[in-house]
Amino acid sequence: MKKVLALLLVLMLAVGMLAGCSTPSAETTEAAAETTAAAGGESDGTYRVAYIARAQADSFAAWLANAVMEEAAKYDDITVDVFDGQANDDTENALIENAITNKYDAIIVQPNNGEAQRPYVEKAVAAGIVTITTNARISGIEGASSVDADPYLQAKVNADAAVEQIPQGANVVVLKGPPGNFHADARRESWENEFFAKRPDVKIVGEEIANWNKDEAMNYMETWVQANDKIDAIIAMNDNMAAGALEVIKDNPNFANILSYGVDGTAEAVLLIKDGKMTSTSLQSAYALAEALLSTSHKLLTGEETQIDIDIDCPLITIDNVDEFIEMHKKAGAIQ
Repeated sequence: MKKVLALLLVLMLAVGMLAGCSTPSAETTEAAAETTAAAGGESDGTYRVAYIARAQADSFAAWLANAVMEEAAKYDDITVDVFDGQANDDTENALIENAITNKYDAIIVQPNNGEAQRPYVEKAVAAGIVTITTNARISGIEGASSVDADPYLQAKVNADAAVEQIPQGANVVVLKGPPGNFHADARRESWENEFFAKRPDVKIVGEEIANWNKDEAMNYMETWVQANDKIDAIIAMNDNMAAGALEVIKDNPNFANILSYGVDGTAEAVLLIKDGKMTSTSLQSAYALAEALLSTSHKLLTGEETQIDIDIDCPLITIDNVDEFIEMHKKAGAIQ
């Protein structure tokens, strides 16, 4: 019942804020604090954690948010409320402020744009709240912890394979994440150093920022297909954008042998690899991130540790090993 009351409160706060007010009124804040206190908190031995997702419309962000909720269910002394930042800096920043106002014990932030969220994460730290950034971490904030993966390595494992796989004189297109995002920038830098610097024969015939978004990637791919008779490979900084580009050409025989690379290892991506439509991706396991996030939260909340910064692994997924990752998603219920 306590979790139900807390969830109802979260929904009311989010709806009210997104209806046109980035900061709740004094009356709303006071009422929310009273209701939240009644729903649970440190007074009854339960720690309240606000998880602020980048955007639930992003397939990886949704996977991670769901994994966090599932992992939280394993802890008797932690409840997690999930908020949707809707890929909007103002929305996400307001959600962080609301979580501070409502005195959550811990706040986990998945940034939309790390530098835009930095001052608000700093406010959470200054308020004495356990604060963790993830996917991607915001580095250099004293007092904040982080759980992430190494985006340079995530792209490198794909780029190393692509050096051998992409044919001589190839035309390729590149789909990038949001500028200023740690993962987006580091993955693109990795492709530049580990692939393009080694393959000067390869020509980029299209490169755009698709913001991790499938629909944006589809729009760009439609333009590129009309302008180019030959595209040999799709180089995407995440699986969602790669899947969007592949959707555009799925019935076009001219692109039947196109190569495609991504990052995340989503359920959709591993099925595309199994079907021979996607070449490879590197795993950024939301399950591993969620497990580490809840373990880190618990250690910080209970005082077992005061600072934690960790990275998860990023194995390459190809047709040769994809079955084990399909099985991983099946066990978690993401693939039936």
